[in-house]
Amino acid sequence: MRYSFNTWAYGSFPTWLPAYTLDETVRRLAAIGYDAIEIGCAAPHAWPPYLSAERRKDLRGLMEREGIVVSSLLPPPGGGPGANAASVLPEERAFARSHYMEVVDLAHDLGAGLVLYVAGWTIFGVSSDEGWKWSADCLEAVARHAASRGVVIAVEPTPADSNLVETADDALRMIRDVSQPNVKAMFDTFHAMYRKEPSADYVQTLGDQLVHVHCADVDRGPPADGPIDWRALLQALKDRNYAGYLAMEIGFASRSVDPDHQARRAIEYLRAIERGLH
Repeated sequence: MRYSFNTWAYGSFPTWLPAYTLDETVRRLAAIGYDAIEIGCAAPHAWPPYLSAERRKDLRGLMEREGIVVSSLLPPPGGGPGANAASVLPEERAFARSHYMEVVDLAHDLGAGLVLYVAGWTIFGVSSDEGWKWSADCLEAVARHAASRGVVIAVEPTPADSNLVETADDALRMIRDVSQPNVKAMFDTFHAMYRKEPSADYVQTLGDQLVHVHCADVDRGPPADGPIDWRALLQALKDRNYAGYLAMEIGFASRSVDPDHQARRAIEYLRAIERGLH
């Protein structure tokens, strides 16, 4: 397995402290032993307009020296200008589309081949069909741009946070509706747990469309702190010759968390399980 760590826990989103520069985060995760980092595209780490071409080049050079790569990028949903592709506001939908394209360009510049797509959410007075169409239109435009940059877009079911793409089947439907070859699927064990569904089943349901997995346990804690059957998940991934990353999206729900501690616990626990797989 290849392991990545999401930078939310190190970068002031959504809680403000503790926080570290992206350079410091890269060095810490490389030292802990991660193969890659997953960069959340919020300030102070990676809000695209804040990163000049020279800064992007410097970041890529730092990661090369530290022996770590960028597995994936994801935009922060909500807040400020919003990034809701299914918004009732046409201005926000336009912003979401342009922001995703900026994130795609940043992924290309940092050598990442994957950008995650949160389909958005509908509010009172907006039908799910209407919201679905707006989101699919956004995803198709972003995917076409991403194809020109050599980037894959992965649709993530997010039932704990939103109400549009909530299940693995929803993600597959969105992929079919958009019908772009570089649109694939991912899932997050935290969201699967929210629906009281076994994460290992998502591996079977998504099949060859699965290109990325987020790992998190109860309250966004590291693996082993809750009811998820991590052995079953890793075995299912191994049986299907899964070639993507396991990205820890943990530790960002409270300022009381030590991100280094959580990063270390997560990778040590999953690597121990991996050694015992058949």
